[in-house]
Amino acid sequence: MNVITIEDYKSTYWPKLDGAIDQLLTQSPGDYIPISYEQIYSCVYKCVCQQHSEQMYSDLIKKITNHLERVSKELQASPADLYIERFNIALGQYMGALQSIVPLFIYMNKFYIETKLNRDLKDDLIKLFTEHVADKHIYSLMPLLLEAQSTPFQVTPSTMANIVKGLYTLRPEWVQMAPTLFSKFIPNILPPAMESELSEYAAQDQKLQRELIQNGFTRGDQSRKRAGDELAYNSSSACASSRGYR
Repeated sequence: MNVITIEDYKSTYWPKLDGAIDQLLTQSPGDYIPISYEQIYSCVYKCVCQQHSEQMYSDLIKKITNHLERVSKELQASPADLYIERFNIALGQYMGALQSIVPLFIYMNKFYIETKLNRDLKDDLIKLFTEHVADKHIYSLMPLLLEAQSTPFQVTPSTMANIVKGLYTLRPEWVQMAPTLFSKFIPNILPPAMESELSEYAAQDQKLQRELIQNGFTRGDQSRKRAGDELAYNSSSACASSRGYR
């Protein structure tokens, strides 16, 4: 293997990696990315073999940090009615990008991050999103999530689930900010239910059914009725699985 000098790394190898990372961080779901994964993988491998891992890791962290700081500023400028959806898109887009970025840097992870830093690349990159995006927005985001929770169909269930599960992955201790909200999507968050509390859960289910009917799930429309029944059934099942019974 030819010797790769630091000048070669900066002028030839890192620019290739930089461009690929840019595309992966900004792609939308389903987009075709015109990059050669084999070429990028080989590029990383050669740089690791030539002792450029430390520089490459530093450049990668700086690159992604700058990207996340821009994402955070864009979220800060979002109007309240779009804030939840845009946070969900930013979170999903970043986590999706990591599915490609982490494997591309597998050699750097194995021979530098794990062995010399005693860490893991994926954990480091998730931590970057936590520190530069989620930490800065959690106190704006959580009140909106709680408001949406109390207003049926204001936010789609899939969006709510994605965000809540994502926040739990980033910082499990955020459960303490809204235990009931997290318990709807994360099993075993709340302590087991007491028998005396079952009537309260039944009342909550009845309230949900009334809200479904008020929002168009009428008994005369069998397709909507089945959807409403399924939602009510899933709500009861989720309640039972998250709290248990004793």
